[in-house]
Amino acid sequence: MENKKGSKQVRVGISIGDMNGIAPEVIIKSLMDSRILQSCLPIIYGSSKVLSFYKKNLNLNDFNYQTIKNADEAKGKKVFVINVDDKEPQINPGEVSEEAGKLAFDSLEKATQDLASGKVDILVTAPISKEAISKAGFKFPGHTEYLADMSGLDEALMIMVSRELRVGLVTTHIPLKEVSSAINQDLILSKIKAFNECLRKDFGIRKPKIAVLGINPHAGEGGKMGDEENEIISPAIRKAGNEDILAFGPYPADGFFGSNSRSDFDGVLAMYHDQGLTAFKALAFDEGVNFTAGLPIVRTSPDHGTAFDIAGKGIASGDSMRQAIYTAIDVYLNNQLEKEITADPLEYNLDKRDSNPKSKKEEQGAE
Repeated sequence: MENKKGSKQVRVGISIGDMNGIAPEVIIKSLMDSRILQSCLPIIYGSSKVLSFYKKNLNLNDFNYQTIKNADEAKGKKVFVINVDDKEPQINPGEVSEEAGKLAFDSLEKATQDLASGKVDILVTAPISKEAISKAGFKFPGHTEYLADMSGLDEALMIMVSRELRVGLVTTHIPLKEVSSAINQDLILSKIKAFNECLRKDFGIRKPKIAVLGINPHAGEGGKMGDEENEIISPAIRKAGNEDILAFGPYPADGFFGSNSRSDFDGVLAMYHDQGLTAFKALAFDEGVNFTAGLPIVRTSPDHGTAFDIAGKGIASGDSMRQAIYTAIDVYLNNQLEKEITADPLEYNLDKRDSNPKSKKEEQGAE
């Protein structure tokens, strides 16, 4: 079946996240609107028993799904579920448990395997509890690092995306005290280049403009409040400019986000997690999407966490999860278009006469 852009129906793998958080609820709510099935074929990796629990207890009766054993069986305008564990789950909304962490880990592994084998086209990950999943043997700080490792990469670029704002991070899940020692010119330059390529290829922006933030208050104020801007960040920006990338800064984070300057740029590169994400979530929490750039696959996630404090209460919004699905579809289709227009390009050949043009007088003299 084809979608509105003329491509095949996009097969979306969805990992179930932590069953004791709001992950199952936001998955259900994001898929209850049948219009989403016009654009994709959703396959949830997790537990039909968990979904039935929340459907019943939260009165989400408009949600329907079909259980299958293999992603190849998924066909038509339906929501499908693959059980990665047949055990009767002990669901305790709001609590951290190893069992919930194991289901989240097993779900992610199975969805990633099917993504790698081409059984699904894109991956959307529901929120996990890092404490719970680590109890189950997950050795990574988060989804971003896990997927980078699975792709054979040292690191990937974490980007938060909304309709009006895209924020990339130079460092992600490390303590604040380690940020200054973690950044260097090569790292920042590589992130600028990855961000530029992502905006161009994944979001269809032909010549992106990137704002780079400083790390110190007032962006160091000429060295009075730190020298990272002068010695590390500014040189990296200049090197990016030498490679024909439109990167500017470094800008003070507070003044930048507090003004309309962000509307002049296609992306903002922050030095550390809370510098970029605090502002992003304040401006776009309900529709924010976490996108992992620089991978050979497409992966998104809602920008919120497990929200244990409201788990099981029926008040979580499915908007960010729904937007994560739509964003992943758009990025996937942009990538497919990029492949089509760059595959087997026509060669531009000049004939012998054109390759060595003569002046008008020379041509007349030869006649």
